[in-house]
Amino acid sequence: MLGVQVPPGLPVFPEKKADDMEKIKFLMDKAVQFLTQAKAELKKVTWPTRKQTLASTGVVMVIVAVMALYLGIIDLILAKLVKIILG
Repeated sequence: MLGVQVPPGLPVFPEKKADDMEKIKFLMDKAVQFLTQAKAELKKVTWPTRKQTLASTGVVMVIVAVMALYLGIIDLILAKLVKIILG
């Protein structure tokens, strides 16, 4: 580095080389390849119909409501038990 000493702890940046451009090109090629393959895989996916989506959503909502009711009742019972025990 032309006889200049860099104090310890400071980063030293090497000069840009043609090799760096090759690395960047390689990484860009890999990114494009990944996106192309991802697009091809998404075309293979069997997407649910609107009817199937609505039916699944309904099932999930019913299960959530039942679980909320169950946990609410259990919480109420346990709260009353603690109130009785603690007086």
